[in-house]
Amino acid sequence: MAVKKVLAIVLAGGEGKRLMPLTADRAKPAVPFAGFRLVDFALSNLVNSGYLKIVVLTQYKSHSMDQHISQTWRMSTQLGNYVASVPAQQRRGKSWFLGSANAIYQSMNLIVDAAPDIVVVVGADHVYRMDFEQMVQSHIKSGARATVSAVRQPLGMANQFGVIEVDNSVETGVTGAHKISAFVEKPESTPGLADAPDQFLASMGNYVFDTDALVEALEQDAVKSDTKNDMGGDIIPHFVDRGEAFVYDFTTNDIPDATDRDRNYWRDVGTIDSYYDAHMDLISPLPIFNLYNRAWPIYTRNTTSPPAKFVHGEHNAVGAALDSIVAPGVVVSGGVVENSVLSNDVFVGTGARVMDSVLMDGVVVGAGAVVKRAIIDKSVRIPAGATIGVDPELDRARGFAVTESGITVLKKGQIVSVPEAEEIAVAKAAAAATPAALELAIAEHRLSKETMDLVVDNQLTAADAASGRRTSPAAGSVSASDGKAAKIVE
Repeated sequence: MAVKKVLAIVLAGGEGKRLMPLTADRAKPAVPFAGFRLVDFALSNLVNSGYLKIVVLTQYKSHSMDQHISQTWRMSTQLGNYVASVPAQQRRGKSWFLGSANAIYQSMNLIVDAAPDIVVVVGADHVYRMDFEQMVQSHIKSGARATVSAVRQPLGMANQFGVIEVDNSVETGVTGAHKISAFVEKPESTPGLADAPDQFLASMGNYVFDTDALVEALEQDAVKSDTKNDMGGDIIPHFVDRGEAFVYDFTTNDIPDATDRDRNYWRDVGTIDSYYDAHMDLISPLPIFNLYNRAWPIYTRNTTSPPAKFVHGEHNAVGAALDSIVAPGVVVSGGVVENSVLSNDVFVGTGARVMDSVLMDGVVVGAGAVVKRAIIDKSVRIPAGATIGVDPELDRARGFAVTESGITVLKKGQIVSVPEAEEIAVAKAAAAATPAALELAIAEHRLSKETMDLVVDNQLTAADAASGRRTSPAAGSVSASDGKAAKIVE
């Protein structure tokens, strides 16, 4: 069988309204994620699959993503490989992209120039690993004209996805490939799978097409008046109606060195809560999604930042990170980071606490400040003694975004005011709590508990000194049950 020529198209023009305020200054696929950008996951999957001719269609606030792609994703032009960022150009009329299908229709010149046999269309706002070559081979062997990748989800989530129903009476002879009988957007209910009645197949937003069939479908869609110009809503139903659409079951996709725990992991990070949860999936000792799989790496921009370091701060306050991911350039100077993800060049000052949070590039956490269950975008400076995420009502009063689940989000460069005395007291009380990871380790060891109490007091005293306050440690911050642990005084 002759090798098929493949062109990959990445749809990266999404606005991402549900990710506000993280998308206030950038497109959704450009949103940082654990030191990467969301678009890096799509591009890495394609490159690892052996596809090195890739175009990225952009539109909404694309500058940071265009810059990232141009600086990061450079291919050998001598071998004819490329990752090209392509903005809306109004080649088919005086309008910008009207939908995902229209984005490809308006960029038809890219398909004509590349002359591929197969077109792979990929979304750019999901976190996962996938070998697209396996999906392409399934597409070819099944005889499909259009193939949709699908991930299994619980039945109760059917109203959140594009739902794929299959015709099991059609034998394809290909593992994981089934003929699609219906493609329904966010139905209230759907039948369960034959081999898993409590699950359904949800579209992942990744597609494989025979080139001539895709071009024909896009041309027909462009002249319709009753279309949303959407790949999932209009183009795939076109193929379903013709009996030419098949599904590719993501559970059959095999990634080298995948663990049983992270095999077939896929996360739609379209909301603040799902974005936060995906970060928390990374940081357990046996992570639900493993960033450290060297056989299928996720690529991003090389940094010039120095290695991360954890050092004592003023008054010998201990700097430490527990159950966390920290990127190059991070400095934890006398503060404590717990259950968090810190991107490049974050600074955590003396006596500060960062808990259950996501901090992006260049965030500064001042002495004695406390950040809890929060997402802090790039270049935010949190003053000494301030709190973020500790008191949701205070956060809302200061104009910070707070989700219904209580996650506080600060946008890129957002100003945080110098705290008043009441907020400083709240910060000190929060900072006095023993980290959960240590609490578990020392629960039955009195001497270790007394030592930890002294360490906490030491950090609070150091935070006071570093931030210019000259106060005694917080009342009750030393909990020596037998009265033998003395408070540290200046």
